[in-house]
Formats: sequence, structure tokens, C-alpha cells
Amino acid sequence: MTRSLLLVAVVAACLPLAAGTAQPPAAAQAPAEWKAVLADRVRLYGHRNWIVVADSAYPAQTRGGIETVVTGADHLTVVTTVLDELAKAKHIRPVIHFDAELPHVPEADAPGIGKYRTDLAKALGDRRPKAVPHEDVIAKLDKAGETFRVLILKTDLTLPYTSVFLELDCGYWSPDAERRLRETIKPGR
Repeated sequence: MTRSLLLVAVVAACLPLAAGTAQPPAAAQAPAEWKAVLADRVRLYGHRNWIVVADSAYPAQTRGGIETVVTGADHLTVVTTVLDELAKAKHIRPVIHFDAELPHVPEADAPGIGKYRTDLAKALGDRRPKAVPHEDVIAKLDKAGETFRVLILKTDLTLPYTSVFLELDCGYWSPDAERRLRETIKPGR
């Protein structure tokens, strides 16, 4: 009995020490490490995960599955790097969303927004992003963060409604294939 109590006391005494050796959250990492974090998460993530390239005022969300990394990098450089990294992955593909407010932000209120929109369109190329109201996409991320991981790469951009949201989908199974499968297995068919 004494031996058991001693073991419990030793373990209890060591717990605070072990907690102090835990890795810091990704947000505390050096900005230069964001590319390594991205490459690691692309290998780890699958459909239903998200990657967000966010402007500098993007809020730090509290949901446990949401990880924020401050990149200290140019916004469009991060967008291009994320798209390039995802293009190398065979298992996932991005469904791109942007804030529905972006096309309506006037140059007079946000100098440089017109150039940003033009440069973003060039960076996206022939990809067709979906416009989603900002509050709706934030709610989608919060909901996704309950069950799935979300990586937010925060940039140095200081223009409103410029975040790019990449919802990851399966790279080797299309929405059409899924629809046909679901139709085939419907009850009564």
C-alpha cells in the first residue's frame, strides 16, 4: 500500500514539470517556420479540413481544432505558396471561398483594394472561388473546428475582407462520383 501511495505521489509531483515541457502552440512559432507547418498539415489533412490565408486583423478563434500561425509574410505570397503546396498533394484539393464583401469594398475606404482584387484573381488563375458572407464562413470554420482541424495562416495584409478560405475536399473522389454513389445506395432503389 505504501509503495502505491509513493508512486502516486511521484507521478502527481511530476505532472506540472511535464506540462511545462509541452511544445508551444503554433501561433508562438517563428514566422519563418510557417512553410514547414503548412507542408506538414497538407500531408496530415484530408477532406473536411480547412486552410485559411488571413489578413492581419483576422481574429484568433478559441475552438480547439483551430490553429493560428502568424506568418509575417506577404498575403499573396502565402496564397500562392498554399495553392502550390496543395497542387502537389494527390489526396486533397481545395474548394476556394472568399468574403462576399470583397468586391464591394471601395478604394476610397481601403486604398489598394482594387490592386489586391486584380492580383488575387491572377494568383487564383482559372480556379473559381465561391463568394460567402464573412460571418457565414467564420461560422463554418467554427463548426468545422469542433470535429476537424483548421489551419489559419495570418499574414501582414491590412485590407478588409481579403482572407482566402480553402475547404479541403478529396483529391481522388469527385463530388459527381459521390452523388452517383449516394443515388445508387438510396433506400428503395
